[in-house]
Amino acid sequence: MTKIENEVMTQPFRGLASPEHLMEAAQAAAGRGVPLTRILHAEYGIPHETLLTALRDYYHCASIEYDERLPIPPQLLKNLPPSSVLAQHGWFPVIKDTDGTTVIAAADPADAAMRAEVESVFGLGPYEFRVALPDDIAWFIQGFLHAPLGLLIGTERTGLASWRNTMAQWRTRLACYRTDLANARTALAFIRTGLAFSTISRTLLSGKIFPVAPAISYGVLALGLLLIVTALPTYLKVRCSRMRPPHPQTLVEVTAVTLSFLENYQTLESAAGPKRIGETMLARLGDLLGNYCTILYPEPASRERTHLARERNVLAGQRTIAACYRNIYARARTGLAFIRTGVSFTSIGIGLIGYFGLGAETVFDGMLILSAC
Repeated sequence: MTKIENEVMTQPFRGLASPEHLMEAAQAAAGRGVPLTRILHAEYGIPHETLLTALRDYYHCASIEYDERLPIPPQLLKNLPPSSVLAQHGWFPVIKDTDGTTVIAAADPADAAMRAEVESVFGLGPYEFRVALPDDIAWFIQGFLHAPLGLLIGTERTGLASWRNTMAQWRTRLACYRTDLANARTALAFIRTGLAFSTISRTLLSGKIFPVAPAISYGVLALGLLLIVTALPTYLKVRCSRMRPPHPQTLVEVTAVTLSFLENYQTLESAAGPKRIGETMLARLGDLLGNYCTILYPEPASRERTHLARERNVLAGQRTIAACYRNIYARARTGLAFIRTGVSFTSIGIGLIGYFGLGAETVFDGMLILSAC
């Protein structure tokens, strides 16, 4: 780029930095293929507001900044040129006034070619051209047109909300599994309590050391049997369907699928921490989420709601992983409860036979041992 071209490019920003710095910034912008305002802001610390004020004074027109909350009328977005053309020419329609005036955000409101293109799209007007920073134009294009996933700012929160719903549905399913497993453990507790009452009754009926009226012994037996019969349907239901709840590996795989939104929305490579290799797939998923739990300050500031939506999704992902862990642990606890109940039945049956020997009541003892299987 020639010296004359650099001077033309830096003319709106004279007074914001020394001529030497402006020339260096112009050369850096041309070399990197980025807007001059981005270099002035990032490397020379000139605020966006100051740059926009300088452009407003230079072009003698109003200015406008990107805001994802701006209600751009759909009719302005229907017949627009491709995103690449809009970005190249640096304009975007933003407002339709009640008097019919179309407000255009433009990086160079004085560009005759840009004005001609606007008229070819929307007709003769009337128009109001407002100056905007090139980055704001890019954000308008990304936010309100169909850009690739991860760049679609305007509808990104809708996509994130959809993924949060997907994770919430999966957590609800996991909660149902845990409820079924908790019902099974409760039923097993009732059955063990009934077994205890039945064992006491069997001991009272067969023992000679503490003579008790048969009515009391049979009453205790009836109470024990009532508890067993009441809890047995739930026990058998879970026992017969214990393979229906997904295997832990399936739980982890489905959980991983519900976290796949990270690939499209959480583009925070620069904030990623050191890579950790967990021992299990679920542990690796947890480590992956940890890379996105970072406080960032979005650019522009009007994207704060989108940033917060991303943070909510990361937190929802963490809750989903925690729910998967709880389900695996609940399944393990239920399995231990099954084993504990079986061991109790077997131990008591063998103990009764060994203590009282063989007799008419041995049938009861044998049933305890068989029921443990």
